[in-house]
Amino acid sequence: MAQSMRGLNPPKTLKPNLQLHNHRVPSNPFFTPAKPISRKFPTTSLSVMAVRNQHQDQQQPLSLDTLVNSSRREELSGAIRTSLPNCLSETNLQLTVPGLKSKTRGKVRDIYDNGDYLVLVTTDRQSAFDRILASIPFKGQVLNETSLWWFDNTRHITPNAIVSSPDENVTIAKKCSVFPVEFVVRGFVTGSTETSLWTVYKKGVRNYCGNALSEGLVKNQKLPQNILTPTTKAADHDVPVTPDEIIKSGLMSQDDYEEASRKALSLFEYGQRVAQEHGLILVDTKYEFGKGRDGSTLLIDEVHTPDSSRYWIAHSYEECFRNGLEPENVDKEFLRLWFKDHCDPYKDKVLPDAPEELVCELAWRYIFLYETITKSEFKMPSTEEPIHDRISRKVALALSSLK
Repeated sequence: MAQSMRGLNPPKTLKPNLQLHNHRVPSNPFFTPAKPISRKFPTTSLSVMAVRNQHQDQQQPLSLDTLVNSSRREELSGAIRTSLPNCLSETNLQLTVPGLKSKTRGKVRDIYDNGDYLVLVTTDRQSAFDRILASIPFKGQVLNETSLWWFDNTRHITPNAIVSSPDENVTIAKKCSVFPVEFVVRGFVTGSTETSLWTVYKKGVRNYCGNALSEGLVKNQKLPQNILTPTTKAADHDVPVTPDEIIKSGLMSQDDYEEASRKALSLFEYGQRVAQEHGLILVDTKYEFGKGRDGSTLLIDEVHTPDSSRYWIAHSYEECFRNGLEPENVDKEFLRLWFKDHCDPYKDKVLPDAPEELVCELAWRYIFLYETITKSEFKMPSTEEPIHDRISRKVALALSSLK
């Protein structure tokens, strides 16, 4: 479960019309061109299913053109820009909802204790590098509703802690004993953060979290099989650990670790199948688990969201890989790369403002991913009632019904 953070940057004031070094936005708004990679290429093969374009009747592969030039994008662009000043960056339900005992501020979620239940409010805060980078319009709603869809569709693999969702940004969950381990599952050699597989591999690491890695792997290459690279928390950053270290240090028992590991790999394989059916590649993700009062292992936090997961467009993956281009992605990686190009996000005390163009692009990609996976239209929230008042009212009503 999300933990409180120290030393977070305050919400950013967006800086419009910024010229983006190496990530300049061309005439088509928000679009970031692929970046070449210098390397040799092994032979790979990836079968891609033709999928239904969510806004057209005919069958065709999902493509970057769908992401960049769709009428749906134009339909939402005005609402996204209008909402930039009104993002949900902070909540204080402990002051407005009777019975909430305390607040824990995570990277993205504000978590409130109600005794038997937890109230999780997914805000619009954007996190990467263990920092808050910006606030993204509608992001909290997208993440919450994406997770709920996956929670509902993975019950055949594992039970979860979800009780209800009284508001677009809110989930009420059963309390459980959270395992202090994040189960990160990877299908490709990629990433830009310090704990990403590509970052450690290019530094010469050939055994990572108990996984032996062969020589000659290159960036964005598909792994022979999915691997689990668990992490645990130290201060405000993730620390890779091996299964033996987890068990010997007492973070989890061997039985609990093995059960959670099996579930994590099964969830990832299922997520990959669903993503492929919708023209996407689920590249990597992370899961969190807890033990319920009845002793069962429960899936918690979030599932296969664009915050916790990396998604590529399947149709163009092989061509991009052969030509040394970054895969066309539908996640926050392009924003991570922008910050790495413009600062040291791990060491700099103050980060540059996220460009408005990239903030709007990320908002659209999150909505696009939600609609592509769920085949449901994202519903814009009502603006008749201030968002904090709306959430407070709905949470208070939901909690009263649980008594």
